[in-house]
Amino acid sequence: MSEHRPEVADVFREHGAAYVAGNGIAADQQRVLRNLVRCRTAALGGHLNRCDHCDHEEISYNSCGNRHCPKCQGRAQAKWLIDREADLLEVPYFHVVFTLPAEIGPLVLQNRRLMYGLLLRAVSQTLMTIARDPKHLGAEIGCLAVLHTWGQNLHYHPHVHCVIPGGGLSLDKQRWVQSRPRFFLSVAVLRKFFRGCFLNHLQKASQQQKIQFHGKQAALAEPEQWQCLLDTLKAKQWVVYAKPPFGGPRQVLKYLARYTHRVAISNQRILSIEGSQVKFRWKDYRHGNQQRVMTLTSEEFIRRFLQHVLPKGFQRIRHYGFLANRFKAEKLDLCRRLMTECAHQSEVVGKNQEQGSSTFQATQILCSVCRQGWMQRVMEIAPSGARSPPNTSTSKNSQGRAA
Repeated sequence: MSEHRPEVADVFREHGAAYVAGNGIAADQQRVLRNLVRCRTAALGGHLNRCDHCDHEEISYNSCGNRHCPKCQGRAQAKWLIDREADLLEVPYFHVVFTLPAEIGPLVLQNRRLMYGLLLRAVSQTLMTIARDPKHLGAEIGCLAVLHTWGQNLHYHPHVHCVIPGGGLSLDKQRWVQSRPRFFLSVAVLRKFFRGCFLNHLQKASQQQKIQFHGKQAALAEPEQWQCLLDTLKAKQWVVYAKPPFGGPRQVLKYLARYTHRVAISNQRILSIEGSQVKFRWKDYRHGNQQRVMTLTSEEFIRRFLQHVLPKGFQRIRHYGFLANRFKAEKLDLCRRLMTECAHQSEVVGKNQEQGSSTFQATQILCSVCRQGWMQRVMEIAPSGARSPPNTSTSKNSQGRAA
């Protein structure tokens, strides 16, 4: 049996009950705590696998499937990426990041569903409006937007990653408008429009009394304090960052995998859990991407993690423009027909689909003992109802594995 590496679930298992008892948390946050503790344990049941060569047996416990769980994103990510392969175009792709100012972070946290929706709407309207302007690109573009709410140190940091094909459909739908190879849209223009667009939506939400003010934010319910916040936000230079463009379809999927199904912190970054102290690795972007180690109390670690739990049913991955689901197939077909590389594009996408599908469907597990046989499911294991993993050390020939 391999040595157990510390995981996010271990922090919740050892300290979650005490945290919940001392802090009032929302139902969706309680659900995340409960799911992560039970994930891949006897509490969710599973099945017994046996090698068809050496008869080695292993127990595979079921996954919780929660989108905030570090252990449950692999298969969901793989399937999602395969589904996206048909959307790829043979053009350079650009990556643009939109970030909300820190001053509004506490208010966003109190109004997550509303504010995340306003953020994504402002981002999409900014990109679509500026791209349609003849002074810039003069075209209808497509965009994949992914909401993230965390920084490397788990602090609250709501921002949106956008991956955008380098070009779009002309406004009369008669030609493909290619962007410049190393330049998509002016960051200065995007930054100014994004600020105005979000603040406009924010003010409308305030006038419609959709914003809740609690605790330290309660003073913002007063008109004078609210206007003071708006003035502060208007005076700031908002952060919109355009990363250097990367290549065509072959690189896009690998790049997307870094963002689409990421959670606040992966298990690989957890170094140790000692008493009430949690130690993890983080990358310091402000100082040359240096790898650093941070130590937090278990209470603070859980608090920071739970900040990033999304409202139930909220869609953090969205598609806009000619990638919007409603007309996507029709508009992508038009894009390809209008591009000079149409025939080559069809060949590349077809190959990618075949390779991706075969990879996803290969679900057989090679025996970890003899390395010759394949693990076959021989028995279902009913959920035990326990909230912690059982002691499997009594079986020398068994080992828990991911389902």
